[in-house]
Amino acid sequence: MRIGVPKEIKNHEYRVGLVPSSVQELVHHGHQVLVQSGAGLGAGITDADYTAAGATIAADADRVFAEAEMIVKVKEPLAVERKKLRKGQILFTYLHLAPDPEQTRDLIDSGAVCIAYETVTAANGSLPLLTPMSEVAGRLAPQVGAHALEKAQGGRGVLLGGVPGVPGADVVILGGGVSGTHAATIAVGMGAKVTVVDRSADALKRLAAQFGTSISTVFSTRAAIEELVRRADLLIGTVLVPGAAAPKLVTREMVRSMKPGSVIVDVAIDQGGCVETSHATTHSEPTYVVDEVVHYCVANMPGAVARTSTFALNSVTLPFTLALANHGWKKALQQDVHLRNGLNVSEGQVTCEPVALALGLPYVKAETALGM
Repeated sequence: MRIGVPKEIKNHEYRVGLVPSSVQELVHHGHQVLVQSGAGLGAGITDADYTAAGATIAADADRVFAEAEMIVKVKEPLAVERKKLRKGQILFTYLHLAPDPEQTRDLIDSGAVCIAYETVTAANGSLPLLTPMSEVAGRLAPQVGAHALEKAQGGRGVLLGGVPGVPGADVVILGGGVSGTHAATIAVGMGAKVTVVDRSADALKRLAAQFGTSISTVFSTRAAIEELVRRADLLIGTVLVPGAAAPKLVTREMVRSMKPGSVIVDVAIDQGGCVETSHATTHSEPTYVVDEVVHYCVANMPGAVARTSTFALNSVTLPFTLALANHGWKKALQQDVHLRNGLNVSEGQVTCEPVALALGLPYVKAETALGM
């Protein structure tokens, strides 16, 4: 199979779909890899590194999209990229379609086979291709939140960890999954007072066992969220419903009740955000203010640490990329139910039920689309 790796063009997105070791593995299995010139520079990978691994360097994205049978990316294709897709071409990347009707419509119209990293599953019910980026985003959240709390950034002027005699910031984390757990790890390490909210009793027990008395855990109710949001210096939203739009747990009225200069980091923004006042921002302009509350809602947070993120992502995507290349998309998806769960749009049909429900579109089971 001929596999294409275009350069990411989203604002300040420096990650890349394949690293040289992944290219070498694909070439070893008899495949060809076409990499756009400069695609890896943001992650510290040169064209020479790719050439040494067996890739062919293409001068521009047009050639990559025109010649490749499968496109391997990191972020969802932007409008200019979606125009380059063709019927039957495989697109393997993060998509986050539920809050994005325009992208979904373009992918349907393209006739491409679109497999989303974020809905590929594992036998234990986890999302293995989302996990490393959730880890990165979770660990970044207290870091960017601490910066936003600085007075010069519009924040309250509160040091996250405090100093002897002055308490640290009150950090509230909505969601005790992968991102929430990693956010708690960093926030505790920085010396903040941390509370994690979740509706899963098992998750709360796990967090209590992991952190002991270093954090507080609270069962999620509307009343609990209202109270915790009101007192938070830094609110981190990490709520996830696989494939679906994130629930709006924090209302505009709750935001209005927060202290002036407090900060919201909405890690769930890729799926539409869990705060009613959230809208996606970029690394160029990461924050905005609503009701005197600073909002950080960058939709590709891990892109800020592109090298770490790229290598972490490749370590989990490569086996699936190999399966698609070795067997072809239909056979690979027929053989592996977990990879099949990643199929979001197939040759004009929406095959991910949460996406179809969120956007009011007809839904076709992946098995039906595959002729199973």
